[in-house]
Amino acid sequence: MTEPPYPAFNTLAIHAGAQPDPATGARATPIYQTSSYVFDDVEHAASLFALEAFGNVYTRITNPTQAVLEERVAALEDGTAALATASGHAAQSIVFHTLLEPGDHFLAGRQLYGGSVNQFNHAFKKFDWHVIWADATKPESFEAALNDKVKAIFIESLANPGGVVVDIEAIAKIAKKAGVPLIVDNTLATPYLCRPKEHGANIIVHSLTKFLGGQGNSLGGIIVDCGTFDWLASGKYPTLSEPCPSYNGIRMAETFGDFSFSIACRMLGLRDLGPCISPFNAFLILNGIETLPLRMQRHCDNALSVAEWLDSHDKVDWVSYAGLKGNAYNKLAGKYLPRGAGSVFTFGLKGGYDSGVALVSNVNLFSHLANIGDTRSLIIHPASTTHSQLTSDERKAAGAGDDVVRLSIGIEDKDDIIADLEQALEQA
Repeated sequence: MTEPPYPAFNTLAIHAGAQPDPATGARATPIYQTSSYVFDDVEHAASLFALEAFGNVYTRITNPTQAVLEERVAALEDGTAALATASGHAAQSIVFHTLLEPGDHFLAGRQLYGGSVNQFNHAFKKFDWHVIWADATKPESFEAALNDKVKAIFIESLANPGGVVVDIEAIAKIAKKAGVPLIVDNTLATPYLCRPKEHGANIIVHSLTKFLGGQGNSLGGIIVDCGTFDWLASGKYPTLSEPCPSYNGIRMAETFGDFSFSIACRMLGLRDLGPCISPFNAFLILNGIETLPLRMQRHCDNALSVAEWLDSHDKVDWVSYAGLKGNAYNKLAGKYLPRGAGSVFTFGLKGGYDSGVALVSNVNLFSHLANIGDTRSLIIHPASTTHSQLTSDERKAAGAGDDVVRLSIGIEDKDDIIADLEQALEQA
């Protein structure tokens, strides 16, 4: 992974977007807990509403605490701009609201978080948006699934929960040839482990709730505009290329150039659909990002140790962790995740469904809950929880079969993590 010029990643994680508060000198970014903002005068107000000037109007659209968070994540991903939202799901909704018209299609790798599978299969149908599933482990399946109505391709860089490392570059070439943007969910990897833009991504999304926030205390999502897609080339994206009736006929792509997608997401999607992040959550997530490099390296080091231990356990049938030598994705991990294969992985118990339920019922240090990316070690049995809404075949395709247990390895002492699993496995 290419390090940016000074300031480097660790410095950006602490300083990007932030300055001492001009009114008080406060070093930490304040929580601007306000709904609205006073205009300088009538002309200032008019220029803000016409998008002739940038500034704060209403916290549903912009907020100073949120702005620091957006600039920081954009810097870490080497994007041109970013937009924070209430959750990762909200970020995905805003992205597709900006890209798609009723009747449009998009391709997605089926190796996705179960909530995204549900969102794409069911909720998006109400907007007349239609997903076509491809196999993220076989880039050629995306090319085979293309049709004239496809307007985007969506993948995860490191797929949840199966630990599949996706060949971003290969799929990006297919998207570029088709003239559609590649959207990459980089939640599990974070920009510390992988920068999808370097491999051809045009749009990046995160659930800030997970590793970027890192404390398990706040919901949030973010959209990063890489500034690399030509929205005027094909006429497929009228929200960006055609005159906008709610802003005096301006063309977003012409007016705002390489950050036009983020502006359209904010001023049309977030403005009208409303899933804004709270200033308090933005503040907490900002504080979490300051320790992202330290946490992610510890997560990865611990996860590798736990995966190696599980791989030799007589009650464990298999372990899917790309950091393991001999894993099917180990070579791709070397390319896309050179600092480590992440914190989240799955393994299968020889006792199947019942053993998985028993295991999560007997852990002590691990928390049994539906989240990942916490400082604490987390465990879940996807077939009975996060993926329970899917059919058996869908669960298997998503890497969440009946025998699967998902771990999100925290930053505790690795020996304590292993000891807790050992005692729980004895009871399972």
